[in-house]
Amino acid sequence: MLIVNRGEIALRVVRAARELGIVSIVAHSEADTDTLAVRQADEAICIGPAQAAKSYLNIPAVLDAASNCQADAVHPGYGFLSESADFARSVKEAGLTFVGPDADIIARMGDKASARQTAMAAGVPVVPGSPRAVESLEQAQAVAEDVGYPLLIKAAAGGGGRGIRVAEDSEMLAQQLPQAQAEAQAAFGDGSVYLERFIARARHIEVQVLGDGQRAVHFFERECSLQRRRQKIFEEAPSPVLDTPTRQRLCESAVALAEHVGYLGAGTLEYLFDEQTGEFFFIEMNTRIQVEHPVTEMVTGVDLVRAMITLAGGEPLRITQDAITLNGWAVEMRINAEDPDRDFFPSLGTVKGLTWPTGPGVRVDSGLYDGYKMPPFYDSLVAKLIVWDASREQALVRAGRALDEFRLEGFTTTASLHRRLIEDVDVKAGAFDTGFLERWLASPASGVDLGNAKPQPDIAKGAINE
Repeated sequence: MLIVNRGEIALRVVRAARELGIVSIVAHSEADTDTLAVRQADEAICIGPAQAAKSYLNIPAVLDAASNCQADAVHPGYGFLSESADFARSVKEAGLTFVGPDADIIARMGDKASARQTAMAAGVPVVPGSPRAVESLEQAQAVAEDVGYPLLIKAAAGGGGRGIRVAEDSEMLAQQLPQAQAEAQAAFGDGSVYLERFIARARHIEVQVLGDGQRAVHFFERECSLQRRRQKIFEEAPSPVLDTPTRQRLCESAVALAEHVGYLGAGTLEYLFDEQTGEFFFIEMNTRIQVEHPVTEMVTGVDLVRAMITLAGGEPLRITQDAITLNGWAVEMRINAEDPDRDFFPSLGTVKGLTWPTGPGVRVDSGLYDGYKMPPFYDSLVAKLIVWDASREQALVRAGRALDEFRLEGFTTTASLHRRLIEDVDVKAGAFDTGFLERWLASPASGVDLGNAKPQPDIAKGAINE
């Protein structure tokens, strides 16, 4: 199996392959020759220069590597080509197995406007908005009359929070719409945008599913509301805000949508939850494994990466819904190579004096090792510290202990930020929304010195970038 990715997820897939008796081959760039994933894999092959466009995103180079290595399957991990319908189709046309859903499903669910229509057809609630992409200001104004302000303008082919704009009134809509369309065209090669109601104090909750093309099951939900610039920082499972009946309805809706499209593999359905009204709304589907999958594994005891590989190999789902139960609480803290006291400025260097936390309920997913030199070309995520315990309160205490044990010299990380965050009164109470972290960072309570940084408003104006 050719693994077309890097960092902790490449290593994670290598380990799953080894447990399944599958030969793992890591496709890597010139900058990633010395990664732990390359060292641990059975084989490795260089697919191009450091620039992702010339290596990890280069479909012909990946297919040539698969042919040269006589691979039978390709695992894309997350990011890069993982949600590229063209890549999934090319892999299949080359006679290889793509570890993920069919290209048509990736295309259908990867386009946000199409995904909305599909969700509505499956009876899954969506955020009130345009039923399809809007092409003119007149169409947008008609939607605004029906839905009301504020409105989110979102690129239909976008992702990761990029290119989102907020219009608070008709004047702003007229100004923002053409700009959003131009940005979408430049970023994604598709200028289509759609509109939806903006929920100012929403929770971001997602449901993990597995499907075999006919039947699907859920693995409960994850709370992902602690975000900075629309990027998740801290995740947990389950969500502290859902009661049992709401959890059941939410998760059943995710299964209904997965089965409606005949989903194969691991996927995640993302929702906004309005705590004031108790309503939840489907917003998009990630047709791949997620960064935060470990918290789900910790509370359900199911190896999701191993499961998605066996499903890709043609095995049906062996597990039934009633066999999947919640046990305890898990949190994941993303450790990024950034300095939180310098407005999260990237921090590069060579790993020295590395000590990982250990002990009951502690898991570390990372490709770092002593002497590893951080390359400047990729995402800043260097580790995921995952902690499990019997209750949320105990899990947060254990997370603090684990963070206290973590040592790393050579560059600065966001570990200290997490240590302060989990001591916050509101975080301990589970009382937060998707805008909480931005407000907290701008307040004295965070202990973070952002210099001249200004607080993020509850309703952001203009562009919101990843």
